[in-house]
Amino acid sequence: MIDRLLATLIGKGRLTVILPGGGSKTFGPGGEPSLTVRVTDRKTMFQLLRNPRLAIGEAYMDGRVVIEDGTILDLLQLVVGANRWEDKGGGRKALSKGKNRWKSLFRRNAVRQSRKNVAHHYDIGNDLYRLFLDDDLQYSCAYFTDPRNGLEQAQSDKKAHIAAKLYLKPGQRVLDIGCGWGGTALYLNRVADVDVLGVTLSEQQLKVARARAEEAGVADRVTFELVDYRSIEGRFDRIVSIGMFEHVGAAHFDEFFAKCRELLADDGVMLLHTIGKYGKAAAPDPFTDKWIFPGYHLPSLSQLAASTEKVKLITSDFELLRLHYAYTLRHWLERATKNRDEIVALHDERFFRMWEFYLAGGIVGFEHGAMCNFQAQYIRDRNALPITRDYLAEAEDRYRRLG
Repeated sequence: MIDRLLATLIGKGRLTVILPGGGSKTFGPGGEPSLTVRVTDRKTMFQLLRNPRLAIGEAYMDGRVVIEDGTILDLLQLVVGANRWEDKGGGRKALSKGKNRWKSLFRRNAVRQSRKNVAHHYDIGNDLYRLFLDDDLQYSCAYFTDPRNGLEQAQSDKKAHIAAKLYLKPGQRVLDIGCGWGGTALYLNRVADVDVLGVTLSEQQLKVARARAEEAGVADRVTFELVDYRSIEGRFDRIVSIGMFEHVGAAHFDEFFAKCRELLADDGVMLLHTIGKYGKAAAPDPFTDKWIFPGYHLPSLSQLAASTEKVKLITSDFELLRLHYAYTLRHWLERATKNRDEIVALHDERFFRMWEFYLAGGIVGFEHGAMCNFQAQYIRDRNALPITRDYLAEAEDRYRRLG
């Protein structure tokens, strides 16, 4: 059964598996890429067969799967690269084995559970994130006007790109849902002269964001609160949410957009930046759901449309970023690998391998799998924006010069 699984998955190149006990088998048509992997015990073989998506990550974390002549990224590229989402090959079905297709539809992220999920990932210490993110601590897809750009440039360009889509005017009140470490809120205040309220469920992020506002001398105009979006009151001229919607959960999509419409001024503009899925939404990746982002769900375009239609939010602009997150993740993995010893000192070797697998899995997910990134602009009133998109280029260029 293992032979059949690997024969299905390895459609190009060659994978040699050193089996427990010393024997080996080779799979694939041959040629490059070529990789050798050692499996240390028979139990791991059965786990890989039953739930490959979860088992390969856990076995790599534990040292029960060892890459003899490459990296975990090389292995995932070999497997997933031969089974691209758009090619609809038989290997895609094998890659989905073990995923609970109903889990994301019925699991609910109430306020208490949402805080627990956020703490699991974001409150493990800011020092970790400083070792692989850009200087502004942007933990979401960057925007590469040129694939050769560095991470700092691409993240700055992402903020300008989003700011332009918000159609900002001085003195407006902006809500940043899922503000992270405060970088975007501070940026919007600096380049567009707006007041910003940033909200997060992470105590670690809140401390940094508030300290940054104080240091910049804008704490009276850029404020941060530890609060769930469902508890916010008032009206805002603009709403931005970057990299937070993935944690809302499919069961709460309608609730999220209904609350955003309630908070948005009649002539307001909202910009949602989120990881999404090509085609239909699927169950969460079991490794990511268990070890990295409990409670997450990646939306499909049809899910966004269905929820916003119900509350009469108009989708005034939509952009699908196909490869930008792959470029971003490659920078993050390179920096994490460079700082491996420091990450191990903060946590341990198993923790580093867990994050290495997570980042590498993200790369192949965006390069070959079903993952992409959405930027959706919403309005309540069809007259809220100019009738052409010309305003975007002018504003983006101006913000890049100011930022």
